[in-house]
Amino acid sequence: MAHIPGDLPAAAGASAAHRIVIVGGGAAGLQLATLLGDGLGRRGRAEVTLIDKQRSHVWKPRLHEIAAGSMDPGLHEVDYLAQSHRHHFRYRIGELTGLDRARREVRVAAFIDGEGRQVTPARRFGYDTLVLALGSQSNDFGTPGVSEHALKLESPADARRFHQRLVNACIRAHAQPQPLRPAQLQVVIIGAGATGVELAAELHRSTRELVAHGLDRIDPDRHIRLHLIEAADRVLPALAPRLSQAAQALLERQGVQVHTGTRVAQVLPEGVRLADGRPIAAELVVWAAGVRAPEVLKDLGGLESTRINQLRVRPTLQATRDDHVFALGDCAACPWPAAGPDALVPPRAQAAQQQARHMARQMRLRLAGQPLREFHYRDFGSLVSLGHHGALGEMLAGVCGDGLRVEGRLALAMYRSLYKRHELSLHGWAKVALDTLARWIGGRTGPRVKLH
Repeated sequence: MAHIPGDLPAAAGASAAHRIVIVGGGAAGLQLATLLGDGLGRRGRAEVTLIDKQRSHVWKPRLHEIAAGSMDPGLHEVDYLAQSHRHHFRYRIGELTGLDRARREVRVAAFIDGEGRQVTPARRFGYDTLVLALGSQSNDFGTPGVSEHALKLESPADARRFHQRLVNACIRAHAQPQPLRPAQLQVVIIGAGATGVELAAELHRSTRELVAHGLDRIDPDRHIRLHLIEAADRVLPALAPRLSQAAQALLERQGVQVHTGTRVAQVLPEGVRLADGRPIAAELVVWAAGVRAPEVLKDLGGLESTRINQLRVRPTLQATRDDHVFALGDCAACPWPAAGPDALVPPRAQAAQQQARHMARQMRLRLAGQPLREFHYRDFGSLVSLGHHGALGEMLAGVCGDGLRVEGRLALAMYRSLYKRHELSLHGWAKVALDTLARWIGGRTGPRVKLH
């Protein structure tokens, strides 16, 4: 395994700059790398390195739009190499495989391309400060058949794969001379949290846009069926009951068949089997239930982790067993005293962004030898997109009693503003304004749904 401390040859060793290694280029990791690169890397006070197994970044809350075909990922991807060049940090491709805390090194696997050829060897990167921001993934709870037959929305590649299968399913159904099989054009979404509800609402519109492009043998109201399955007694169980009721009523008006209080016992090649033995035939099955941190974080380097692999951190975001290791975003089990003695900061994009900004300030204090400050999460509420029908959610929960309920176009504008804030944190006003204008022009001249 190549030994590359700070990504520099050991013999060079000339730089005395503080080595900051960030593993994970999601919302938290990429924002932090950008802030630190502009604030410390540009002045030579730190060597900032971002490590991720992907080449580009897409904001995870928008993956359901890529899956439905209502967003072209090529117009929203952030290329890590380009971002690192513009903002004075380094990007290195690879997947985290281990941690040597005694030597302060992270181990990264060799990167193999789609043709099976090695692009980079297995490597080690030395650090003075390590920040783990690996995000989260779906938790299948060991349900049989999920890995073999269900799709997940954990990355842009997953979302593209689902969309391609959806388009192919519609074209296949339109072209075949024989009647549709029971499973054809049936979609089952397991998990009615934000991802599941948003995907169901987006698919209702995008499938109609898709078949309107010449697939006239398909009647979307008669042939396409969407099933949303939730083990809890209501959709969006993390939100207030009144919002769950409003969301379910809208989905049912759109023809989505909502199954609450229902567990999936097995995912089959063409559908699912429920815990009570009932089958639901489906050509496409999406698993969107449960959240856990990546498996690599379980007992990583002897660090303390939870049952869902999150790293336990102190209020300073430092790992409980190592002052030189920090964790933030979905992979961190960070205390939230304001919500209760055992409460943890929820795995939300707003939490990741707040922690990234806090961590950037922490690094300035750390380099100056000053005491670190505790992170205090501010819950600004939750918003869920319901496609072209708008959005709904609650804002200022805890400040205004149960919070202020917002819905419709106003809520949708607020939902979209969250993404704009993310873009602004990465690019600044000028680039965001130009990119937004270019997308608007492209949207006026092209189809409203991605057709391939």
